Amino acid sequence: MGELRKVQRTPTGTFFVCLPRSWAEEHGLKKGALVALDETSDGKLLVDPKYDVEQVPRVATLTVGSFLGREIIGRYLLGFDIIRVEAKERIDFDVRNVVKATVSSLIGLEIVEENYSQIVLQCLLEPSGFPPEKILRRNYAIVAGMNRDVVSSFVDGDLHRAKSVIARDDESNRLYFLLVRILRTILQNPRLSEKLGIPPIECLDYRLAASLVEAIGDASVKIAAKTLELNGVKPSEELRKLLGGLQALCYEAHEQALKAFIDKEIASAENVRNMNEKIRALFADIEKVTKVQPVEVMPQMLAAASFLRQIYEYSVDLADLVV
Repeated sequence: MGELRKVQRTPTGTFFVCLPRSWAEEHGLKKGALVALDETSDGKLLVDPKYDVEQVPRVATLTVGSFLGREIIGRYLLGFDIIRVEAKERIDFDVRNVVKATVSSLIGLEIVEENYSQIVLQCLLEPSGFPPEKILRRNYAIVAGMNRDVVSSFVDGDLHRAKSVIARDDESNRLYFLLVRILRTILQNPRLSEKLGIPPIECLDYRLAASLVEAIGDASVKIAAKTLELNGVKPSEELRKLLGGLQALCYEAHEQALKAFIDKEIASAENVRNMNEKIRALFADIEKVTKVQPVEVMPQMLAAASFLRQIYEYSVDLADLVV
């Protein structure tokens, strides 16, 4: 708990609270100095002694190493505005390619300076222009399309469409990274929280929701990989119908789950849970039919069904965030 202070009142009726002396001195406040007071949606008052000071960019410096790409992503997610990549001598061609490939996977990050021993990256995004709900909806739209197309490609042996599903995962990852960055920025900036209309406590739920939407996309990519393994071989007509039915239920589940999460609808969340018996029965039927398939295609058929069932389980977890 922070320091407690009594509210006092002047003879004219004005309420006031004295600021801690140590805090005022730390921030260079003098008699007559101005501070900004902002009221949050839950009734708290934020006292900002540097409301008129331009925010200093956060800078991270990285040295060239084996995990440079992951380190750049990590600093991006932590909200750093400028990332410097430095080497004692020159930065070679392979390292530059790693940096450029990583930059292309992160929305808003650009190479703004480059010489023989240093590469400077800067994030040019204004966080207030990216509401978390909007990013989550956009990412879900991509993932939902991947899930819809991947089962069609699997049952039709459509290799081109399967490759398209895998390619779309890159854009989904970019949006996921952006959302994580924005959420962490909100937690560090109460004013941004108010501006975007998302309390810090909800950032955790959004982080989990984003992770589950990303997981649905990853499961779709795994089904696409199984399609490529089959190399055009199609399931039997009976199995095609069963897989189509399972996909339709899974699609409905994650669609309702996201709606339930965003709109805080408990009824929709319960609908997702209530699909469990239908999912289980369909999966059992698929297992029976798959056992009579040729042994060289049986593993891929079972794997595709398992990944679909996994997508349903992710949908349940997403719906549970409502409660």
